[in-house]
Amino acid sequence: MNKLLYIAFLFSGFTAGAQRFADQIPQTKKYSEEAALDANGGIKMYNRLISEIGGDSIRYNKEGYNLQGWQEDYYSNGKVLHKGFYVDGQIKVFKNYFENGQIERSFISSDPARCSVDIYYPNGKVKKQILYYNGNAQNEYSYFDNGNPESIIEKDKDVQFIFKKSNFYQNGYTASELELIDKKTKKYRSKEYYENGKLKEEGIYTLNSENKELLKDGEWTFYDLHGQAVKKEKFKNGIMQ
Repeated sequence: MNKLLYIAFLFSGFTAGAQRFADQIPQTKKYSEEAALDANGGIKMYNRLISEIGGDSIRYNKEGYNLQGWQEDYYSNGKVLHKGFYVDGQIKVFKNYFENGQIERSFISSDPARCSVDIYYPNGKVKKQILYYNGNAQNEYSYFDNGNPESIIEKDKDVQFIFKKSNFYQNGYTASELELIDKKTKKYRSKEYYENGKLKEEGIYTLNSENKELLKDGEWTFYDLHGQAVKKEKFKNGIMQ
């Protein structure tokens, strides 16, 4: 009798231990669109599994090992949320989808240093394109939901300073332009525009190497709504002279 009790005790302990181990393994989960979508960033929950942009999390299969190969996740209604190819628990290629079936974003890693993400609106138009280098966003291109460009940011290879930056109005006109004209002194030519497309102001900025602030430098010209010059002002280190 004592022997039977001992065996029963061991079996119950093994079962409890197995249950605790199983509890640590992520089980298949289905999502509502509200749970999957971040209000500002879209479906971002897979970003933590992308080592190329700083993600340090690992996804496991149901046996508790690092996930390998293709994986699909689903919405509560059975429609596809995510299709990704995993290597040692981290994503190398994937696509996410809105519940209506439109693609929400796609990711591809071309090599350990470079990868890209394309993000979409629910209507299928491109919202943002981001090119990463060594974990940092090097080039970013954003668009309005009507397809017109919203902003452009292009940085140097080491992502230390901006080469070019442009912003646009929703009607398609340029709102502002910033372009590097002297790499050594970090001088930029700047232009700002009214919503009617007419030039509003132009001049030179110099990048403060300590705090990375752009300071107005030299002569600036300001224009009225019709594009006519109305005044000129001189600046030094951001201070009007």
